[in-house]
Amino acid sequence: MNDKLPPGLDLLWGRLDEPAPEPRQGLSPPRIARAAVELADAGGLDAVSMARVAEGLGFTTMSLYRHVKSKNELLLLMLDTVAAVPAELDEPCGDWRSGLERWCAAQWVMLRAHTWIVHVPITGPPITPNQLAWTDRALAALRDTGLSEGEKVGVVLLVASYMLTTARMGAEIGPAASGESIAAYSTLLGDLIDARRFPALRAAVDAGAYDYPPDTAEEKRGFDYSFGLARILDGVETLIQGRARG
Repeated sequence: MNDKLPPGLDLLWGRLDEPAPEPRQGLSPPRIARAAVELADAGGLDAVSMARVAEGLGFTTMSLYRHVKSKNELLLLMLDTVAAVPAELDEPCGDWRSGLERWCAAQWVMLRAHTWIVHVPITGPPITPNQLAWTDRALAALRDTGLSEGEKVGVVLLVASYMLTTARMGAEIGPAASGESIAAYSTLLGDLIDARRFPALRAAVDAGAYDYPPDTAEEKRGFDYSFGLARILDGVETLIQGRARG
């Protein structure tokens, strides 16, 4: 099978079929991927180049190309490196909804720890071993729902897409989601929005819809996914109940 896979994927799937010990010194795809991840975590995806990775490891750029053939191949290796599934996702969970909520919470931790993930070009559906392991755990949470396999896959794609989009918005908004910035934005809206031209928006501003609740701790003030996820899962619950009624 592996000889039919694109470059990068053959390395990842080949390691599963025939795992080899990583050399203590010298270059290897895992070591190169880890070095690239460190660069991306520190400076974003733009900080990653074959030349910079090579320099950080103390090798020439040409040396890297003997192990990783291109930047696209490197991105695949980086994604799989950071996408190891946490052990708690293999622990029993009470029901499908709490299982998906736990899955999303773990996804959020990963996406916030490696914000560059949301800027990796999407060239197709998840296909690396660790990416597919995430898909497997989400499908497992839906095992006893009565949904068809196609519906389960649809739910997982919907939830995963929502989490990725929300994480990207959070990464791009960044400091603008702080309590201080949100307060400034709310004040600005209060100055700009008049009830005659924007009556619905004025009502929302006056109701404090653009402010954090007063008891929200500063460390919890930021872009969040919980409200949207709850509405998505409400819809999934309605679907499940409909299937149960036949």
